[in-house]
Amino acid sequence: QVHLVESGGGLVQPGGSLRLSCAASGFIFSYSDMNWYRQPPGKTREFVAYISNTGGATAYADSVKGRFTISRDKDKNTYLDMNNLQAEDTAVYYCHVNRFGRDYWGLGTQVTVSS
Repeated sequence: QVHLVESGGGLVQPGGSLRLSCAASGFIFSYSDMNWYRQPPGKTREFVAYISNTGGATAYADSVKGRFTISRDKDKNTYLDMNNLQAEDTAVYYCHVNRFGRDYWGLGTQVTVSS
């Protein structure tokens, strides 16, 4: 059974940094591309970042390019390093994987950027 658990969210001041983690289980992690999405308050869920199964390819939403970095390790963790956080980055952040045409999501971790 696919299981994704996000952690690392919290309250941070504008300009600050956070590292989100996603622990995966229940599938062959090394075969799977991984994604981060977020859902700002009152808005729909949006794509944030992608990493290929090997880690050799990444992609980012324009709104986070140059500030966020996605990475992964061999222990089935996916990370999102977020720098220079702004109020508009406030959202619930979700880890995502698609397996054989089905989407799987974690429960999310809240990131709040406020002074």
